[in-house]
Amino acid sequence: MKHLSKLGLALLLFGLAVACKQAETSKEADASIEAATDSTAVETTSSTAAVAEKKETTRKFVRTADLKFKVKNVVKSTYAIENIVGKHGGFVTFTDLKSTINEHDETQVSQDSTLETTKYTVDNTITLRVPNTQLDSVLVAMAKEVDFLDSRLIKADDVALQMLSNKLAQKRLNNHQKRLEKGIDTKGKKLNDITTAEDHVLDRATESDENIVNNLSLEDQVNFSTVTLYLYQRETIKKELVANEKSTNAYRPHIGLQVLDSFKTGWYMLEGIIAFVVQLWALILIAGLGYLGYRKFVKK
Repeated sequence: MKHLSKLGLALLLFGLAVACKQAETSKEADASIEAATDSTAVETTSSTAAVAEKKETTRKFVRTADLKFKVKNVVKSTYAIENIVGKHGGFVTFTDLKSTINEHDETQVSQDSTLETTKYTVDNTITLRVPNTQLDSVLVAMAKEVDFLDSRLIKADDVALQMLSNKLAQKRLNNHQKRLEKGIDTKGKKLNDITTAEDHVLDRATESDENIVNNLSLEDQVNFSTVTLYLYQRETIKKELVANEKSTNAYRPHIGLQVLDSFKTGWYMLEGIIAFVVQLWALILIAGLGYLGYRKFVKK
């Protein structure tokens, strides 16, 4: 009986050991499957990224947009658009906000008041640059400012071949420049020959620099799209009541004051005449003495 119980216990322990071994084998298999799945996913992601990168490198689009639309308030919409552009990593390169007066009238409503009526329109021309990847997002964000859309033109020009042509031309010019420089160093003996060759080298270097600048300009246009906007609003009427400017007649004194001032002026003139006559007392005295002498002596 003891032997049977020991045998049963041994079989039970052996069964537990086999079950644990199978469980460990199953976990290892699952881990291997997960690792293989992750590896496949990584490879797939890498392959997708490679395809996308290859696609990006083979296509170089210069995207531009021209929009004309009506807004409710040009000033407020301008500030809103500038904020949208700044949030998406862009910047404004040109803005021309102005008011154009269409009609101006003045109506006198009272002796000292005039009603000024001004009819004007406000418009703005904006040029902005936004990252190429953010162009669609910027256009969608600006849509809420549109009250009436007149026109919307979006273009995408592929300049990959042009950029490749510039690079190849630059490479050829650099090789030609090196050969010219080597020829000058090894075979240039006469001053005229050296001068002519140096001029050719300078021309080739200038062409190479122009190709570099052109490629940099194209890369900038590829990285940042150019958007031109024309905003306008309906004609606005502004009415303002202003005070009239008084003329000099409004400051003339009353007739009574004018008469009083005339009496005063006449009295001042009389005082002046009397003072002037008094200043001639010596002449009057001499004339009186002469007259008395004439009557006394000449008549006798």
